[in-house]
Amino acid sequence: MTGLMVSMLAFVAGVKDNLASEKGATATEYSLLVAFIAFLVIGGATFFGGALSDWFNDLGVEINTWRAPATP
Repeated sequence: MTGLMVSMLAFVAGVKDNLASEKGATATEYSLLVAFIAFLVIGGATFFGGALSDWFNDLGVEINTWRAPATP
């Protein structure tokens, strides 16, 4: 195994040991983790949502300028 894999396995084992021994604190830790992830998702959607909307609007304007070939 690579050094990174060994380090990750040791980290996961340490986290599991801490979570198993502190049962009362795990609910609080998980709720903080969920809140942090929710803030990241909201922040990402806010930041990238505007840019994505602008991109699709520009694409729509570009497509509207296309003309279909004339049929005989």
